[in-house]
Amino acid sequence: MELIHVIMDIVVPPIILISLLIAIPLNLINNLVSFIQRSFSLEDLSGKVVLITGASSGIGEFLAYAYAKKGARLVLVARRENRLREVADKAKKHGSPDVLVCAADVSKVEDCKRFVQDAIDHFGCLDHLVNNAGVTSGYTFEDTTDITTPMNLMNVNFWGSVYPTHFAVPHLRKSKGKIVVIASLASWLYSPQMIFYGASKAAMMNFFETLRVELGSAVKITIVSPGFIESEMTQGKHLTNDGSMQVDPEKRDSLVGMFPVRGGFECAKTIVHGVRRGDRNITDPSWFRILYICKVFVSEVVEWFFSVLFVPQPGVTENSTLTKRILDFTGMKKYIYPASIDSSADVKKK
Repeated sequence: MELIHVIMDIVVPPIILISLLIAIPLNLINNLVSFIQRSFSLEDLSGKVVLITGASSGIGEFLAYAYAKKGARLVLVARRENRLREVADKAKKHGSPDVLVCAADVSKVEDCKRFVQDAIDHFGCLDHLVNNAGVTSGYTFEDTTDITTPMNLMNVNFWGSVYPTHFAVPHLRKSKGKIVVIASLASWLYSPQMIFYGASKAAMMNFFETLRVELGSAVKITIVSPGFIESEMTQGKHLTNDGSMQVDPEKRDSLVGMFPVRGGFECAKTIVHGVRRGDRNITDPSWFRILYICKVFVSEVVEWFFSVLFVPQPGVTENSTLTKRILDFTGMKKYIYPASIDSSADVKKK
């Protein structure tokens, strides 16, 4: 048995490399032609039924407005019903003909089953499922006081996307619909102090990439990797190491640092346009794509960069990362952060 592995070690790498030299140019040409064709045949969302989780704020809220502008009928899901109704009213003003509000917790499987069924009972079908609900963390692994605490984050970010998908797929098969997954750059890019958040998003990405293989063309899947986007998260809302939800702009500055924060509605428009075009993957802002190439070819340099800038050094407070000190010293925050995220007064700690 060992001999076969020795032979494979010798034979397989050169065969794969030669195949890549042939396949890569052909694949690039195919992708370019496909992109051009899809750009001229955007999906008409008028009357389509779109279910969005985490729709009470942030990307989810802005996605509701972007879909509404295209005439989609909406199912908005989140825990804060009052806030959802405010978003629903605005979505109707943006052009949605009908909006269903469902107060639910995506980490509870029975809630997910209920709101998918509510959507079917109300509209009769489901065309898009947007798995957006999520929470972030704001502490290092060694600062974890109870190793079971991050399970709450995993329940929302990972299982809170898997549960709705489980109940929605039969209906999406009937409508030849789509699943939109709001993952994160943290799913493949180092995210110091957000280690559990990054792990949950990496689990999401792998799950839905594999599901894409299983479902084939029956249900299309678009995986979105947003950077830092205008939301409650970039206002400083995060889970602490004791499991409580806190709003701390100082911690936000430590986590985000010198990365520009993108406007929520601009991000949502990019996502909806990409989904209509049938994109498999969307990165927004698009310039972050170059970091993936950097990670592949100079991973040690990228590790060093994030370690120096984003990991709190011994003897200083956890919020005093180098990137935050540079941010404070230069005063550049007013140029790279939207004014809307400077106020945390209206952010709920739940």
